[in-house]
Amino acid sequence: MNKICACGSKQNYINCCGAIISGKRNATTCLELMKSRYTAYTKADINYLLLSHHSKTRPPQKEGKSIKLWAESVRWMQLVIVNSWNGLAHDNEGYVEFKALYFEAGQIGQIYEKSLFQRENGKWVYVSGKHY
Repeated sequence: MNKICACGSKQNYINCCGAIISGKRNATTCLELMKSRYTAYTKADINYLLLSHHSKTRPPQKEGKSIKLWAESVRWMQLVIVNSWNGLAHDNEGYVEFKALYFEAGQIGQIYEKSLFQRENGKWVYVSGKHY
């Protein structure tokens, strides 16, 4: 069964973020990595979320368990890309501003963040984010 990717691309999950999450290919831009991280949240794939996090800012494994529980407790609704800067295939740093909408405890919530991404060992990783 072919499922549409949660990132909003309207592509098949396996050929979109699934290929990045499974390790079949690396994200070529920070925007691609950001979308794959959102998709991993929708699947509560904490292993990928930790692996795609910069080693200097990665939360400890024990925090990963609480992130997983929260990600499983909400219904992810939509990813809205507000803007992105740099973070292309030839860059070493980039930013993505996004809104991630979810449904929790009978209410719509959102994560509104400007995220910093950098290359670490040749791969795009999430470094940190400023929440609005």
